[in-house]
Amino acid sequence: MVTLTGNTLSMEEIKRILHDNEPVEACPLSMKKVADSRKAVEEIVASGKVVYGITTGFGKFSDVFISRDDVETLQLNLIRSHACGIGEPFPETISRLMLILRANALLKGLSGIRPVVIERLLDLVSHGVHPVVPQQGSLGASGDLAPLSHLALVLVGEGEAYYKGERLSGQDALKRTGIEPVVLTAKEGLALINGTQAMTAQGIAAYIEAERIGLMADAIASLTTESLRGITDAFDEDVHIARGYKEQVEVAERLRNYLEGSQLTTKQGEIRVQDAYSLRCIPQVHGASWQVLGYVKEKLEIEMNAATDNPLIFDEGNKIISGGNFHGQPIAFAMDFLKLAAAEWANISERRIERMVNPQLNDLPGFLSPNPGLESGAMIMQYAAASLVSENKTLAHPASVDSIPSSANQEDHVSMGTIASRHAAQIIANARRVLAVELICAMQAADFRGPEKLAPKTKKVYEHGRKVCPTIQCDRMFHRDMEAVASWILDGSWNDILIGTKTQKLAH
Repeated sequence: MVTLTGNTLSMEEIKRILHDNEPVEACPLSMKKVADSRKAVEEIVASGKVVYGITTGFGKFSDVFISRDDVETLQLNLIRSHACGIGEPFPETISRLMLILRANALLKGLSGIRPVVIERLLDLVSHGVHPVVPQQGSLGASGDLAPLSHLALVLVGEGEAYYKGERLSGQDALKRTGIEPVVLTAKEGLALINGTQAMTAQGIAAYIEAERIGLMADAIASLTTESLRGITDAFDEDVHIARGYKEQVEVAERLRNYLEGSQLTTKQGEIRVQDAYSLRCIPQVHGASWQVLGYVKEKLEIEMNAATDNPLIFDEGNKIISGGNFHGQPIAFAMDFLKLAAAEWANISERRIERMVNPQLNDLPGFLSPNPGLESGAMIMQYAAASLVSENKTLAHPASVDSIPSSANQEDHVSMGTIASRHAAQIIANARRVLAVELICAMQAADFRGPEKLAPKTKKVYEHGRKVCPTIQCDRMFHRDMEAVASWILDGSWNDILIGTKTQKLAH
């Protein structure tokens, strides 16, 4: 059981929730803070005091006073009018994460929401009711208003939700699970939608996938090194300690571990003095991407425990401040940075693919074809990888440098963090497919070299990979192979192969 406190949620707990279906509960002490914060809101409404979002309109309408009799209508109107998401919906995993993250943020007790609303959010999680949330339409400041409004609509019995594989109306989903809809009162609609949970949820899912492909990238690159008779001197520990980057040292250590016992790798001068950069600089390039992942994880773990709505209620209601914690700039930067890390895994992977398929760069059959000329072999697989790498370069353009004023220029600088997180997810998916092509080519090259000569650990990768993608004996439709290997990399079942390589085991 993962207990949400508003302050302690970790990436490892998120993995357990998503991949092991570990249940979630609210901390009783945190719920007491929530109840105490709620009293302040009720006193404001009763007194008729003017406080943004409680007794006023929103955005440019912040100067419009709302009477006590209209506070419920105000909150319902808010989420209905703000549910302006467009495009394809987020995967259910992201929607589920949004529910958990929003509940956790509200459990900080700074939002003035009633405990029952948090209970309903967690009821949706426990029953597997996942709001249908369109991916596009958020500016990432004032938070993820449009996505979170679609999420909030399900709480009141409106909108749409996924339940047991069906897409239902929110009302039907609640009826089937016996969950009572809530009637939102003062500040509750605003507290539900003023936040960064869409960009953060997508960012977390992207980070977890990036972590997986990063580990597999090191293993695949090792197999490629053997297939190209690579020089292992470049991975010597002294070289990497001399530079001083921890992540670079760790990648080099993994490569040495994977390649230990190989009969295919070489030393300086045996065949050539030094390798091309795509082999020689694997620790430097992969290590730099791992540095980015460390930064991204730190920012995501801060954000998943952050109060990101407005206004915030402090000191038992004696201090209520309108601020800007909903602004997604920290996550926008982190996601743009993550895009670069994943794109570089793909960039260098595609160059290694080229070195395996180009007969002018190796002593293998042209394009790894069993019958070069009559059969094209891996020729067009390299095209496909090159296309994905090129697409990544356009997606890698930073979303965070853009801003468009909104709400009659009241909200005149926005983060575009949700766009950044969505593009990060696309780049990571593309990188995974590029790595799948590299693995297919490395296994085929190993067939020509003799799989029995592989190092014990890379041989395990080869053997498990061959269960997913058979040896290429003649041309076939390689689309299925590429997608099958890409899915295998994503599902994490290969992780046990890598145990003993001083890598942290992933939750799956």
